[in-house]
Amino acid sequence: MTADRAVLREALERGEEEGGPIEFKERLSRDVHLADGRMESLAAQLRHRVLSGDGEATYVVGVTDDGRVAGVSPSVFSESMDVLSLLAEEAGAHIEDVETWGVGDDSGGEGLVGVATVREGGILDTDDSHIVVGTAGHVDHGKSTLVGTLVTGQADNGEGETRSYLDVQPHEVERGLSADLSYAVYGFDDDGPVRMDNPHRKTDRARVVEEADRLVSFVDTVGHEPWLRTTIRGLVGQKLDYGLLTIAADDGPTDTTREHLGILLATELPTMVAITKTDLVSEDRVEEVERAVERLLRDVEETPLRIERHGVGTAAEEVGDVVPILRTSAVSGTGLDVLDDLFERLPKTTGDDGAFRMYIDRTYSVTGVGAVASGTVNSGTVEAGDSLLLGPMVDGTFRDVEVRSIEMHYHRVDRAEAGRIVGIALKGVSESDIERGMTLLPADADPTPVREFEADMVVLNHPTRIGTGYEPVVHLETVSEAAIFRPEDGHLLPGDHGTVTVEFKFRPYLVEEGQRFVFREGQSKGVGTVTDVDG
Repeated sequence: MTADRAVLREALERGEEEGGPIEFKERLSRDVHLADGRMESLAAQLRHRVLSGDGEATYVVGVTDDGRVAGVSPSVFSESMDVLSLLAEEAGAHIEDVETWGVGDDSGGEGLVGVATVREGGILDTDDSHIVVGTAGHVDHGKSTLVGTLVTGQADNGEGETRSYLDVQPHEVERGLSADLSYAVYGFDDDGPVRMDNPHRKTDRARVVEEADRLVSFVDTVGHEPWLRTTIRGLVGQKLDYGLLTIAADDGPTDTTREHLGILLATELPTMVAITKTDLVSEDRVEEVERAVERLLRDVEETPLRIERHGVGTAAEEVGDVVPILRTSAVSGTGLDVLDDLFERLPKTTGDDGAFRMYIDRTYSVTGVGAVASGTVNSGTVEAGDSLLLGPMVDGTFRDVEVRSIEMHYHRVDRAEAGRIVGIALKGVSESDIERGMTLLPADADPTPVREFEADMVVLNHPTRIGTGYEPVVHLETVSEAAIFRPEDGHLLPGDHGTVTVEFKFRPYLVEEGQRFVFREGQSKGVGTVTDVDG
């Protein structure tokens, strides 16, 4: 809920003017405002308001025609936003932003009044060239700062200022460390990069999504060792096209670097390496780190390719078969034009491969909208108004829900395709009932959740041997759950490859053959592929 009421106060003071861009509505309902020809009339009114405001209109909901703040219940406000969205679509416009305030008493009361900004132009229909890049790297190796500089075009001050431009929590900004996944976006049009001018305004992110012909979304993971589970979730649980590993020139590869590289390669993600902070060291030191990176890659049977020698075109064509390496600095701007060129050329690697499916990564509640499930669309497409299944619940059942609306980087979209990072507002469920690791599926799906499955597995590291009863955490899609292992041959040693039965300890999940997963417990880790879910 927005604390600053300046937007509301300004709209009330200006009032409804004949031929003006402001409209007061106490409420909007489907039964009244979408029936008997009223939809066409109200859509025409909305269109007039938008044109009067040079492409932008303001709708104040919860206010009477004479400007008195009445307030409406959250459910009525939610329905009003649904109706307004349909009217805007009919008028060739879309809702760009909604701000809400409580009314009634000093604590905010239970009533709501809200200001919706309606902008000319249809809701964005994204294109197939949108790529998603997952970043990884040791803490303080400049990962978030590089992304922040890239998406804004603003040089860093040498103290990580541009990292605050990502979607991060207040305590992360204060401490200068990321403790959860964060997100950023920029794009390209015929004139080059489309970046954020004011990254602290969510509407600026929406502008990038709306204007760019090609989008690049970043899932920025966590570099600090205590949050390695979150890093694994970011790299395994998102439908990524590429991985970008950062290694600081003043520090070089670390154990965490090797850990993150291992996860990227284990998930078969085409990977690039950015050597950061080159402004802090000499040319000799940069060369030394480049050689260390090449040795590290060859040790894991990967082929390094220096972009400086072989060019961006070669790197874009061969990434996946090779690991491109480039020098960067968020302070001096070194390598940023090369990254721009590379990201503009890189092909999409994931795509629409079946019916809609999305594993939920985050949940939150929006006043006047309700429960929102956020994640990356794994396959298929989803549209506003679709009926879906949500689950499995703890008892293995699925719940019927409906898509209220979809947002991508704060821009409302009418549909989302595979690879899109979106927030889906859901009807028919409260936020407290949604958990990370649950799945959204079409209403006519017939999902069978499982408590155990069979997998083909490789042990990458373990101090002794893995026997029956071993209990690591399994990371599969957005699922992070303790599981019990039962190796077919009784045990597995480091480097061994074998068949294992995996049983979730606490609840079932939707698991499908062919899905890859990572397991970890202390210094022990490995990767696997689901081979049988029928038991």
